[in-house]
Amino acid sequence: MELCRSGPVLGAMDSNALDEIFRLLAAAGAGIAIGVNREMQGKPLGMRTLALVALGSAIAALTAVDYRGLDHDPDALSRVVQGVLQGVLTGIGFIGAGVVLRNKDSGTIEGLTTAASVWVTAAIGIACALAAWHLVVIGVVLTLVVLAGLGWVEYKFFPETRRKD
Repeated sequence: MELCRSGPVLGAMDSNALDEIFRLLAAAGAGIAIGVNREMQGKPLGMRTLALVALGSAIAALTAVDYRGLDHDPDALSRVVQGVLQGVLTGIGFIGAGVVLRNKDSGTIEGLTTAASVWVTAAIGIACALAAWHLVVIGVVLTLVVLAGLGWVEYKFFPETRRKD
């Protein structure tokens, strides 16, 4: 019994398998693009981590969407996809929580931007899996604008509140 539509990885690949490979490559590429910014800022999560976050999220979403047996039951497919999306985004929160640090002495919190970048990268990975290309492009561009552009705005206009992110 075949459980996945795309069939075996080795051997003859159909267009569905090639499409899924492209989606996974796009997810990894989006994670790398966001990770470059984090690397340039010297943050603990960079290209490899964010590429894996996006890729893992895409694999989980593709697995849910691609599972055979649910093709003829839209309600069951919807519940499975919803469960996977909720599970991925909740689980990613734990990775993000690992980079958030609170300094009791100064009362500051560090790492929130890095944690948020992990979460948004996972969401972009899911969008890649679902071939929501407009959301992928807009999501990556807006994420990079927020990470690069708004950091400058904070530094320029709010230097006293500038924190490590």
